[in-house]
Amino acid sequence: MAAEQTSRKRVAVLGGGMAGLAAAYTLARARQAGAPVEEFLLEASDRLGGVVRTEHLEGFVIEGGPDSFLAEKPEAAALARELGLGDSLIGSNDSQRRTYILHGGRLVPLPDGLMFLVPTRLWPMLTTPLLPLSSKLAMAAELFAAPPAAAAPDADESVASFVRRHFGDAMLENIADPLLSGVYGGDSGALSVRSVLPRFWEMERQYGSLTRATWRAMRQRRKAANSMARPDSAGTGAAPRSALPLFMTLKEGLGQLSGTLAQCLDDSRVYLGRRVAALELAPGGAPDRRRRRYQIGCESGEAFDADAIVLAMPAHECGRLLSSLEPTLAALLREIPYSSSMTVSLGFGEGARERLPRGFGYLAPRKEKRRLLACTFVHRKFNHRAPQGKALLRCFLGGARAPEALNLADEEVVRLVRQELQEILNFSFEPLFCRIHRWPASMAQYPVGHAERLRKIQSRLEGLPGVSLAGNAYSGIGISDCIRTGRAAAQKMMNREW
Repeated sequence: MAAEQTSRKRVAVLGGGMAGLAAAYTLARARQAGAPVEEFLLEASDRLGGVVRTEHLEGFVIEGGPDSFLAEKPEAAALARELGLGDSLIGSNDSQRRTYILHGGRLVPLPDGLMFLVPTRLWPMLTTPLLPLSSKLAMAAELFAAPPAAAAPDADESVASFVRRHFGDAMLENIADPLLSGVYGGDSGALSVRSVLPRFWEMERQYGSLTRATWRAMRQRRKAANSMARPDSAGTGAAPRSALPLFMTLKEGLGQLSGTLAQCLDDSRVYLGRRVAALELAPGGAPDRRRRRYQIGCESGEAFDADAIVLAMPAHECGRLLSSLEPTLAALLREIPYSSSMTVSLGFGEGARERLPRGFGYLAPRKEKRRLLACTFVHRKFNHRAPQGKALLRCFLGGARAPEALNLADEEVVRLVRQELQEILNFSFEPLFCRIHRWPASMAQYPVGHAERLRKIQSRLEGLPGVSLAGNAYSGIGISDCIRTGRAAAQKMMNREW
């Protein structure tokens, strides 16, 4: 038994957000199935879940961080089902989905059939006041765009430049920029189109026209959906992509997912309140770099030994810890920028719902000079978020546009949020409660050149075969992306040569 115990390899997971939880869960399941690993998790704060924070108050479900995940990315829903939470999965109320853009001080609906920035229906684009005639002519001309001449493999440009080339300034300012700001909290003039909008980047390289490529993809999806409806393909259990809602979450909030993951971990292997201060090679380790052991030093004075490490922390924190082991890799990680954000959730009583426009909420372009980046009518987006007849609004501040908003006192935040809701929505109801959540340096940004930086990071990481990276700083910022990278990092450590 002693020999068997010593042959097991200790794998440390540093960080208890969704990526770290997914990694630790994957390792725990493997150990329980007989894999020779011993996992443990270190988290700097006093709770697991990272930016996922769900509160239940007076029948309301309040999300302090992300409130959902994209249904087309399957990892989060698949993990929920694996955890026995399949019956708790709910989709967004897409039959009620309508998003407004604040334009000239009034709310204008996004045109129907717009797939992010690509039109799929002609009439709504011709009649929308969001775009002037010059932009509508540019969209017509875009149909005939040819694929670009052969470019260097690492060629990249900003999202702003990409959108402007295809559809003009108005599409960028009135639609693309506020949509991206709502997702990334970033600046379209700095974000990489190759990393942020990889599907559109590939469409241009293959077809030239994004509109033609999108229409083609829609025809293929319809054909696939029709074939799945035939009797000979019944019983597969897979829903056609067209049948999926845009967003999914859990009935009791995303905290139900992170909480269930945490319950699957052995309490004796989870260490909260342990901020890692140093990561070094363990003294007396093997000269073979593939068999290196690591020593993890915490600010509390505790030290942990590990044969492998999953770094599931913000990239700048990973860079801090790797500075003595691999200075070049550490510098690359510290170069990945982050934006900060704040969510303000307000619950309202009877009568408030009827005073709000139909739909999911609105976005405010930069030129409108508003403090609120966006406001979501949560009770319309998902069921089970507010008691019958009551309303729940979620407002967003901060981002790359106004990071100083996080420094405002709570009273000032509530005052300016209510003022803007009054001015934009003519909505002056007194809230039943207000919940403010600040997330400094929490959202990774993918600036121009991000793909090339990732290539360099992966190259330098080969010199540390016992270390892997996970989280939202690399290949996607959503919940499913964090789960995918966390599970992949854990699997990589289990597959490595010992």
